[in-house]
Amino acid sequence: MSWFESFILGLVQGLTEFLPISSSAHLRLTAAFAGWHDPGAAFTAITQIGTEAAVLIYFRKDIARIISAWCRSLFDRSMRGDHDAQMGWLVIVGSIPIGVLGVTFKDEIEGPFRDLRLIATTLIVMGIVLGIADRLAARDEEGGKHRAVKERKTLRELGVRDGLIFGVCQAMALIPGVSRSGATISGGLLMGYTREAAARYSFLLAIPAVLASGAFELKDASEGGHVSWGPTIFATIIAFVVGYAVIAWFMKFITTKSFMPFVIYRIVLGILLFILVGMGVLSPHAGESAG
Repeated sequence: MSWFESFILGLVQGLTEFLPISSSAHLRLTAAFAGWHDPGAAFTAITQIGTEAAVLIYFRKDIARIISAWCRSLFDRSMRGDHDAQMGWLVIVGSIPIGVLGVTFKDEIEGPFRDLRLIATTLIVMGIVLGIADRLAARDEEGGKHRAVKERKTLRELGVRDGLIFGVCQAMALIPGVSRSGATISGGLLMGYTREAAARYSFLLAIPAVLASGAFELKDASEGGHVSWGPTIFATIIAFVVGYAVIAWFMKFITTKSFMPFVIYRIVLGILLFILVGMGVLSPHAGESAG
């Protein structure tokens, strides 16, 4: 991998990780369109450490408060009803599905799941799901002529059941094209949570999953020697800087705006990808030889 490729891929990772459009799909597509080798699941997992570092810094006060309350609750029974202590447990519970499925389907994630036809399908299908979820949320928030405004749930109403459902939604993002934020936010909206609550829990839930995945890939890469370390670290730094800016923008965007621009983008990109593969312009396995 060249330094230029690592710069572009790091930029793409930072721009797309927190938007509901799938960073893994865009890394795969960027390489395919540019005629580069597929950067692979290991590169994706390692550069995601950069974007998660951005989450750790942006939500540092929330994270410090949750960790502190959770640790105290282990020894102080009176703390177990504290919202922050409960959030600590809910992040752990919500991380179980992706941990189990990530290990179970590791070979598929690094191989068949990277087929461009599957990516096109997931882009379109999850785009439609996000559109439906967004429309239901908007209807509750706006009300109507014969319909009162409906109060949506906040994170204070999050329980184990909903935490596990969020976790299952996050696990779906193991398939490129689904989008971690897109799946978890869609799940949250369909369960009746506000946009801000769904996005915030989505970002917090991603921390243990992404850091564990990155550490796992770092270990494998160190033993196998199949990662270009200089360019990969450079891409990770780029992803961190860009990702931080995107989080700040996205958290403001979702408080007043609809997700429909992302829905339209996903569907159009998926259809375009099907057309290009169908016409033979792009191979469904483009660049996979070096993935």
